Amino acid sequence: MKTIELLSPAKNLECGLAAINHGADALYIGASKFGARAAAGNSIQDIAELAKYAHKYNARVYTALNTILYDNELDEAQKLIWQLYEAGADALIVQDMGILQMDLPPIALHASTQTDNRSVEKVKFLQDVGFSQVVLARELSLQQIKEISSQTTVPLEFFVHGALCVCYSGQCYISAALSGGRSANRGECAQYCRLPYDLFDEEGNLLQRKKHLLSLKDMNLSDHIQDLLDAGVSSLKIEGRLKDADYVKNVTAFYRQKLDAVLDGSDKYKKSSSGKCHYSFTPNLEKSFHRGSTTYFLEGRSAEISSFETPKSVGEEVGVITGMNKNYLIIDTEHEIHNGDGLCFLNPQHDFTGFRVNRVEGNRIYPLEMFNIKSGTVVYRNYDIEFEKQLSKKSSERKIAVQLLFSETPTGFQLSMTDEDGNKVNLMKESAKELAKNEEKAVETICTQLSKLGTTDFEAVSLDLDLSKPYFIPSSFLAELRRELVLELEDKRSLNYKRENRIEGDNSVAYPESALSYLGNVSNKLSEAFYKQHGVTLVKSAFELEPVEDAKLMLTKHCIKYSLGMCPKESSHQKMKPSFALSLQYKETILDLEFDCANCEMTVLKKK
Repeated sequence: MKTIELLSPAKNLECGLAAINHGADALYIGASKFGARAAAGNSIQDIAELAKYAHKYNARVYTALNTILYDNELDEAQKLIWQLYEAGADALIVQDMGILQMDLPPIALHASTQTDNRSVEKVKFLQDVGFSQVVLARELSLQQIKEISSQTTVPLEFFVHGALCVCYSGQCYISAALSGGRSANRGECAQYCRLPYDLFDEEGNLLQRKKHLLSLKDMNLSDHIQDLLDAGVSSLKIEGRLKDADYVKNVTAFYRQKLDAVLDGSDKYKKSSSGKCHYSFTPNLEKSFHRGSTTYFLEGRSAEISSFETPKSVGEEVGVITGMNKNYLIIDTEHEIHNGDGLCFLNPQHDFTGFRVNRVEGNRIYPLEMFNIKSGTVVYRNYDIEFEKQLSKKSSERKIAVQLLFSETPTGFQLSMTDEDGNKVNLMKESAKELAKNEEKAVETICTQLSKLGTTDFEAVSLDLDLSKPYFIPSSFLAELRRELVLELEDKRSLNYKRENRIEGDNSVAYPESALSYLGNVSNKLSEAFYKQHGVTLVKSAFELEPVEDAKLMLTKHCIKYSLGMCPKESSHQKMKPSFALSLQYKETILDLEFDCANCEMTVLKKK
C-alpha cells in the first residue's frame, strides 16, 4: 500500500505542535536562516523539541533551507544542516544545488518547488541525483502529474491549499528588481503581485483602474484528494508558513478529515503517521484566511483563478444589507452574527472595506465605525470571534490506539499492550490472588483502571481479560502496572522510530539543459560546480548577483488577457493580434506584458 502524508506548515513551535495535534503526518518549518520565508525562522532548540514531539506519532519534521546561497554563506549553511540533523529533523527542503556538494549528514533531501519542477525530465534528474521527495510546480494539471508519476519513482509532493504565487516558483525576480534587492529567492519577497495596477493597451488607453491584476485566489483542492492520489501524489501540502496557529489547526483538521475519508477502507493507500484526532470543533475552511478559492490549473485553464478586487481575506458570505440608520445596518442573513465579528464588503470605489461589529440586535448590526453602505451590498465575515474562541482552547487530542490484554501468571498478573503500529510490551508483577466477593464489580474495576489512559498519548480500543477466576485486584496495583507499561511503550516507540537516510545520488547523470541563464539561480561556486559536473557547459550567475537588463521579471501561467476575456484564441477575439501589447502601472512603476499564446504564458518585464 502506498503511504500518503498530509503536510502542514509551521511558522514556529506553537504552529508545529498545533499541526501535529490536529492531524498532520508531517510538517515543514524554517530554520534560523536560509528559508524562503525570512520572517519565519526558528531556533535549533525549538526544532529539536518539535521533532521529539512529532516522532511520538511517527510524524516527520522537514526543515526549509530553500533559498539560494552566496559563497560567504556556504560554511554557515553546512554547519546549520548538521545542527538540524542532530536536532532530529527528518529532511531538508532545498533549492540551492550547491548543498548537494557539501559534507552532509545522512539526512534526506527534498527538492523545493523553488527548483521549478514542471517536467518529467527535471523531476527524473532530481530523483537520480539523490532527492527523496520532489515538490511539483503548482501550475500542473492532473494529466501532467500523471505523466510525471508514470515515468519516475520519487515521491511527489503537491500543494493542495493556500496562497498562490502568480509566477512559476523560483522564476520571480520582480521583487529583487524593483525593491532594492529584496529577492524572493532569498526569502524576502515584497509581494508586487498583490498591488493594485492600472492596465493600458499599446495605444495608452486605460482598460482597468486600480485592480489587483497579478493577484490570485487561494488554492483549494479539498474535493480532489482522490484524484491527486490516483495521479501519483503521495504528499498533500498546505501552504502557510506565515499563518498563525489557528489557521494551522483549522485547515489541517479539515484536510485530515477529507483525507481519512479517502484512506478508510482503501486497499491502495495508507496513512503515514500514527494516532487519531478528536476535535472539539467542526473544521471549516471558510473561517480561515482565504482570498476566494480556485483549483488553479488542476482541471485545465479557468478564468476564475484571479482575485482582482482585493488581495485581502474575503471570508464567508453571510448576507445582504437591506437598509441602514445613522447607527446601525440592517442585514438579511441566515448566519448568527456575533459581537466582535469582522465583516467586510466591496464599496462603490471597488475597495474591500471592513469593520468590527460592536453590537447585534436581531437583524441590526451596530458597527464600531459606521459606514455608508448601499442596500443590496453583499457582506462577508472574515473573522468569526466565536469560532476563534473554540480554536483558542484545547481544540484537539491525538491518541494512538492500543489493545490491552490482562492475564494471570503463576505468581501474579501480566499486562500486555500492543499499539496500532505493532509495538508490543509486557509487564508482569507478583501479587497475592484474592477471590472477589462481587465478580461484576471486580471486572469493572480492572477495566476502568487499566483503560485510564486519558493523560497519555494512547487510548484503549480493546481490553481482554484472561483470568481463570474472578479476582479482587487493588486499584493501586492496576494503576501502577498501567503507568509503568505506558512508559515502556513510549520508550519502545522512540527506539523504533527511524529517520529516512539520504539517497546516494548518481554524479554522472546529465542535467536536461546544456546551458543555464540567470533563470538557473546559480549564486555560489558549489552550485556552479554541481551543474558542470552534470554536463552544463555554460552557467550564468543568478539575477541577484548580476541583474539582467531585459530580464523576465515574472513568467506566469496566469494570463491577464484570458482572465479579462481578451484571449485571441477564444472565438469572440480571434481577430485580435496575439502580439497585442498591454502594460501595468503602479505609481511610477510601469511593467510591460508579453504573451506567448502558443504556450499560454505571460511574461512581465520592466518597461524599457
